[in-house]
Amino acid sequence: MIEIWITLVIAGLINYLTRLSSIIAIDTNKLSKKTKLLLTYVPSSVFPAIIFPAIFLDQYGSLTSYSDPKIIGFLMAIIVGFMTRNLIFTIIVGLISYWFFIFVI
Repeated sequence: MIEIWITLVIAGLINYLTRLSSIIAIDTNKLSKKTKLLLTYVPSSVFPAIIFPAIFLDQYGSLTSYSDPKIIGFLMAIIVGFMTRNLIFTIIVGLISYWFFIFVI
């Protein structure tokens, strides 16, 4: 049991140190305006790459049907997000619609 905790702590430290080293090593004053502009798009391009496979692919790697509760919740969240521009409300509506289609329908 103690070996598992030691492994988790070591893995966490390695992960933290690798991320910290990239933050410390990069001097933002030396970056050009174009590079800074391009780096602002990184979070918005990585997030869909992480989220979309979880929504549109099933556990076997094939596309889910259009009536899957994940897709319906996603579409509801997209609509509410565009209409309200409120992140918390969008997340709540997406989760509630997903749970509604899982547990009620």
